[in-house]
Amino acid sequence: MITRSKLVEQLRDYQIRSQHKYPVLTIFSPKPLLTTWVDVMVAILWAFLFSSLVISSYMTLYFRHYWVSFVIMCLGVFLPVRLRISRQAFARKKERLLPLSF
Repeated sequence: MITRSKLVEQLRDYQIRSQHKYPVLTIFSPKPLLTTWVDVMVAILWAFLFSSLVISSYMTLYFRHYWVSFVIMCLGVFLPVRLRISRQAFARKKERLLPLSF
């Protein structure tokens, strides 16, 4: 049964999604929406980790440590893939949204 509180919650979620706050940071967020400052800080932390992995892989290539660079690049590729998987799992857990026409 559709209740008023469910409709209000879905309308609030729709309004949050339509604001598009920090669209670049959503790549590095484990949640599909950045609603709080904590979510933004977690996304900034993951972005910093990714950028440090990229820089360290370039440094190891410069010093000709190819295996170490390969491992670091694999970790750098694995990080956004894992974050995307966690966003999709979080979205699946969330209750299905009703159309706003109700």
